[in-house]
Amino acid sequence: MQSLIRRIETISSPEQLLLNESMASHTTIRVGGPADAFYMPESVEQLRQSLDWARSLSVPVLLMGNGSNLIVRDGGVRGLVVALGERFSRIRVEGDELTAQAGASLKHVSLAAQEAGLSGLEFAAGIPGTLGGGTAMNAGAYGGQLSDVLLSADVLLDGEVRTLSLEEMQMGYRTTLPLSLNCPVLSVRFRLTRGDPAAILDRMNCLNLRRRERQPLNYPSAGSVFKRPEGHFAGALIEEAGLKGLTNGGAQVSEKHAGFIINLGGATAKEVLELMEEVRSRVFARSGVMLEPEVRIVGED
Repeated sequence: MQSLIRRIETISSPEQLLLNESMASHTTIRVGGPADAFYMPESVEQLRQSLDWARSLSVPVLLMGNGSNLIVRDGGVRGLVVALGERFSRIRVEGDELTAQAGASLKHVSLAAQEAGLSGLEFAAGIPGTLGGGTAMNAGAYGGQLSDVLLSADVLLDGEVRTLSLEEMQMGYRTTLPLSLNCPVLSVRFRLTRGDPAAILDRMNCLNLRRRERQPLNYPSAGSVFKRPEGHFAGALIEEAGLKGLTNGGAQVSEKHAGFIINLGGATAKEVLELMEEVRSRVFARSGVMLEPEVRIVGED
């Protein structure tokens, strides 16, 4: 690990590489122990070089966006965490196509589309993640998902930048080829449809109002904790099992939306994960449906 750190230091400024960095500071649910090294590359070449070095030195790598769908265990993350953020956030509109880098927030990408009079990304305006992480998970909400409008994505695969078509991306429900191969999405190209900017903004505002009314946005969370079971809704199953408000230490099944587990203050990852398992067990006992996590769970206990 020290050899990798020394190499990355030769191509980066000091503020790009943080050692023993608390992952609670980089996840929206605000839990998680330290990462050995937390790296924020400023260019594709820095990203490529760091991943090549990590591979050659057998150092594990965790790729992340802004940590909105991530739970890091209390022991933290061994190896290198790589985050693409503001340094990879350019957005460009040409005709009915929008291209954006992976570090751009889904909110800003959606607003850029709206300002250009392009419809198709309204559902993503309130998703609290980056485009790269959202694309890797095929993020969606309110009946839409990124695969509905994605044309292609540039990914760093085996040390080379490759442009993958929608078909090559293998986008399913909360799964894609980049996610399965642990390779970073660099940028994404969307084909959208022409619309009235005011009408598009109105649609975005309506969806965001629904989100504020129904979701516990005033508490740290990782978003929807469980995948939607076929033929069911996770939140409804949890509520029907009488689990709204169920608490374990600082972690609680939201009283506002049972599909969310929130951090009431000072929660640990252990408390969150124990609560998830309790919910899964009790929902299965009542309904026969085994809930599967939608959040990524990484790190050591």
